[in-house]
Amino acid sequence: MQHSPDTIYGTTIVTVRKGNRVAIAGDGQVTLGQTVLKSNARKVRRLGRGDVIGGFAGATADAFTLFERLEAKLEQYPGQLQRAAVELAKDWRTDRYLRRLEAMMIVADASVSLVLTGTGDVLEPEAGVAGIGSGGMFALAAARALLDREEDPEAIVRRSLEIAADICVYTNRNIVVETIGA
Repeated sequence: MQHSPDTIYGTTIVTVRKGNRVAIAGDGQVTLGQTVLKSNARKVRRLGRGDVIGGFAGATADAFTLFERLEAKLEQYPGQLQRAAVELAKDWRTDRYLRRLEAMMIVADASVSLVLTGTGDVLEPEAGVAGIGSGGMFALAAARALLDREEDPEAIVRRSLEIAADICVYTNRNIVVETIGA
């Protein structure tokens, strides 16, 4: 991700779906150019009626706009995360304002995990593992490596973000995790 010196960014989100559980984790760092503005931001949260979890990376104001739009779609299509995400993606591609948003999201419910890209795409991650943001590829690589060694998705996403924080200057160790499933 190319960082503009005058845009506030939230970075590094990772998800792992394993068995009947899914976890999404995000670090707490928010930056403006090369300056850390906040180290304990909450970029992962519950959405809808609490049955959807999501995390964002990218321009923070843009991400909050997308969270609000997704919440509206979830109200319109309750219990249908995939349909709500596709409808949001349609808006994202056709609405002149939304097309300029610089953010990505990972969202999940009990049955599906999705990556919503900055171009309005909806992708289901391969093997239930995805990462976004500046440290997203580091966290993704770590999660894939841990997938066969660890059973608990929460432990995998936590450790993956710790590894990403060791490598990526835009990622820190103030980790927030949300999970769905037993």
